[in-house]
Amino acid sequence: MKKLLGVVLLYIILAVLLMPLLVTALCGGFRRELPQQAKALYGLADLAPLDSELEEYVVGVVAAEMPAAFPEEALKAQAVAARTYQMRQMQAAGSDTVLYDVGQAYITEEEQKKKWGENYAFYAAKIRNAVRATAGEIMVYDGEPILAAFHAQSAGKTEDAENVWNSPVPYLKSVDSSEDKNAPDNKTTVTFSAKEISDKLGCEAKEIDIRSRTDAGYVDEVQVGEKSFTGREIRQALGLRSSNFTVEKKGDGFLFTVFGYGHGAGMSQYGASFLAEKGMDYHEILKHYYTGIDFRKIA
Repeated sequence: MKKLLGVVLLYIILAVLLMPLLVTALCGGFRRELPQQAKALYGLADLAPLDSELEEYVVGVVAAEMPAAFPEEALKAQAVAARTYQMRQMQAAGSDTVLYDVGQAYITEEEQKKKWGENYAFYAAKIRNAVRATAGEIMVYDGEPILAAFHAQSAGKTEDAENVWNSPVPYLKSVDSSEDKNAPDNKTTVTFSAKEISDKLGCEAKEIDIRSRTDAGYVDEVQVGEKSFTGREIRQALGLRSSNFTVEKKGDGFLFTVFGYGHGAGMSQYGASFLAEKGMDYHEILKHYYTGIDFRKIA
């Protein structure tokens, strides 16, 4: 009798412990779900298709070009920049359709799913909301879409366009972006042997001397042996993250300390994130990085 009671008691205990798990399983509770914050902010409607191929394209650019974890106002700024850049390229080409190979990174929905994995729904909805909130909006200067250049992070100041592309652009002026110095990997180092540099530059690299810098701190002129180079030429030849760097001789090689990431002109993406965290909206962010621009809605 005692044995029977023990067995019955065991079944009752197991039922009490396992029943909630069974109910959870039957209700789909073991499926991976978005964090509560995500479920509160976004729903299935946020993943709905946008109104045009252009807006879907902008989603793919923002997903590729800017970390989805950035604040929404920064994502909105990136959306307007991406849309403006595309409209300028379409106008220059006389095209009525979206051009996909125009110098902006772009990823498809399938690539987004691979990139974000279990966080796909959250990040996709967040970016789609940013694009939807700015739908049809572009930046203009003298009524024309601007060259909406952007880069990952500066070394504290953005660069004048004339120091990047040898031609002045009235709205691409150097502006403060000092909080970029707090961005991840804003300062990096890389070492090259003298032979590596000689091979890449086509000259004997016994000494490297930085002769001048732009007002924003980017290297303007470098003397390598008997040849002179621009900072941009050095960056390209050596694959540096930016042309804002210092050089120090180390044994039979040279140590480059590099600041920032990208050409430095236009909007700093990390700078946009920092400004958004300080409370700026996307219009304020864009007007900070693109001097004297206006906004316009396209049809």
